[in-house]
Amino acid sequence: MAVDKSNEPVEIFKARSDKREYRRIVLQNSLEVLLISDPETDKCAASMEVSVGYYSDPKGLEGLAHFLEHMLFYASEKYPVENSYSKYITQHGGSTNAFTSSERTNFYFDINADCFEEALDRFAQFFVKPLMSPDATTREIKAVDSENQNNLLSDGHRVYQLQKHLSSKDHPYHKFGTGNWDTLEVQPKARGLNTREKLLKFYKENYSANLMHLVVYAKDCLDKAQTLVQSIFQEVPNTNRSYSPVTDQPCKSEHLQILVRAVPIKQGHSLRLEWPIIPDLTHYKEGPSLYLSHLIGHEGEGSLFYILKKLGWATSLSAGESGGGRHFSFFEVYISLTDAGHDHFEDVVALVFKYIHLLRQAGARKWIFDELSAISETNFHYQDKSSPIGYVVYVASNMQIYPPIDWLVGSSLPSRFSPDIIEAVLNDLTPQNVRIFWVSTKFDGNTDSMEPWYETAYSLEKISSSAIEQWMEKAPDGNLHLPVPNMFIPTDLSIKTVSNKMNFPVLLRKSPYSRLWYKPDTLFSMPKGYCIIDFICPQSRSSPESAVLTCIFVWLLKDYLNEYGKYQRLRYHVSLYVTFVKMCKDLTIEKKFQGLFDTYDAEIAGLGYWISGNCCGFEVTVSGYNHKMRILLEKVIDRITNFKVEPDRFFVIKVRVYCHPLQFLSSLIVQADTLIEDQIV
Repeated sequence: MAVDKSNEPVEIFKARSDKREYRRIVLQNSLEVLLISDPETDKCAASMEVSVGYYSDPKGLEGLAHFLEHMLFYASEKYPVENSYSKYITQHGGSTNAFTSSERTNFYFDINADCFEEALDRFAQFFVKPLMSPDATTREIKAVDSENQNNLLSDGHRVYQLQKHLSSKDHPYHKFGTGNWDTLEVQPKARGLNTREKLLKFYKENYSANLMHLVVYAKDCLDKAQTLVQSIFQEVPNTNRSYSPVTDQPCKSEHLQILVRAVPIKQGHSLRLEWPIIPDLTHYKEGPSLYLSHLIGHEGEGSLFYILKKLGWATSLSAGESGGGRHFSFFEVYISLTDAGHDHFEDVVALVFKYIHLLRQAGARKWIFDELSAISETNFHYQDKSSPIGYVVYVASNMQIYPPIDWLVGSSLPSRFSPDIIEAVLNDLTPQNVRIFWVSTKFDGNTDSMEPWYETAYSLEKISSSAIEQWMEKAPDGNLHLPVPNMFIPTDLSIKTVSNKMNFPVLLRKSPYSRLWYKPDTLFSMPKGYCIIDFICPQSRSSPESAVLTCIFVWLLKDYLNEYGKYQRLRYHVSLYVTFVKMCKDLTIEKKFQGLFDTYDAEIAGLGYWISGNCCGFEVTVSGYNHKMRILLEKVIDRITNFKVEPDRFFVIKVRVYCHPLQFLSSLIVQADTLIEDQIV
């Protein structure tokens, strides 16, 4: 994507609810900067993104880019005292960190607004004249090694490195990016290399102002922020280094159609299916992977996860684009398996491909894309204000990828429906292109290979498309189907004008049985609301026994509503159900799904609800966009009105109390604390 380095004013598309001001400038050294002015903030922040990562590590010096990231925190020519930058940040209410990824390195911090100018000057010295002292070299290599030692126990890191290991050895994707004592100290010395000299050379060759993007989040006006940035960052050297993206694909034919069995650190089972695809960045306005992840990762009735959960084979499922770089990527389906799901591995894989086949037969549907686009647009325009430090990192990461108009949006707003582009990605999700990673502690002792960096035990076999097709023929159908139109998507996002500002709620209605209070939002100006219903039950805390029974009642009510929205997810592990089945012959897993109340559509449309006990009984809270909130509230109240305690479900909850006594007691303690506070007041 071509980058415009001119200093002409550009349009930057922002959310309707965003009151902050933005300005793009390009310094004389070609450093591109986005200034953000927020007079209401109490914290200021900055993030510098450098277009270099571990893909650029020299051969035999794995982790050099990451090591450089560490070394820049040490000291600078202007501020030579060791670690003075980090100390200044923490002493003034701030935080600082950095990360190195495949093709970029990001440095960031936040701090109290009144200390921002000096903090920004100290931060700028990372890129002006850092001191990478010989004294710090060994210590920071040890710090990198310590970080790697921690990662050795992370199954996420282990599986990701295994995925990279099983790719072309001459491709940067294959690299080990973290680094350790061996790659940065032992091996270089054995070859007569000086790691620090290589570090200085790497910095000089890659840290050029024309390959950097800076975001500054200030309390001051844009003019003052611009003057400050120009005075500080103009000194960053520009060597006019050209950026060379990685364009070739990391997986050849021998790396596809593979089944990998791997042993994790933690107990459990998981399944990853991934396919090489063209990144969404290429078609971010069309959002093909976003469209497919919306459907394959759907949790509503008839979805892949719905069927797997109903069969008792999965506890979670996610789908979407992952890993890779700007010019290559993967589409991944991740499934957390139960013991039964592990035993039905072939059926689980078959159901994934059955659902993909269903999508291919159905073709790209415009109404589904329009729903996704509407949800994305609403979420963007009425998002809650994020922290300055998180915001600057997000925007800085977007600056090197998207044109300025989309810096704040990224790929989150698909707006052009293109069936051909969607179906092109969908056509890549075939048995011929798949890479399956099956992870389970049950494979311990039954593998024949070892990944070198994390020492993950694994075995590999080729898997033919005909084998997967046979699995598909044998697998249960499960009544897979596309989602129905989402009734909860808001279309009226207007905000009513309030003539008189209310500081306190007003009583609208009073009866012998209820009171209705109301307070309009005059601060955030969002088309969102909260509805909180307190059910007063005088006997709910009259004795220890009543307190326990009330808590069980609330859990039963949650279970009856099958609440698995964004606020609480009550997904019981199937192994626990198996225990229950042994204890009670009448209990079956399928009963969990009888009378299912599916809140997933409400959740993805920005609505949610939760139920909790309190000092006087229990309460129901519904929140989200105003327009369709009443529909969700009516459904929740209708279910509560028809609530019945089923004997088998009571047994499940009672066993849960026995199995999780600390969780149960903590809920009682929280309610007791609330009761004490109310009595004190």
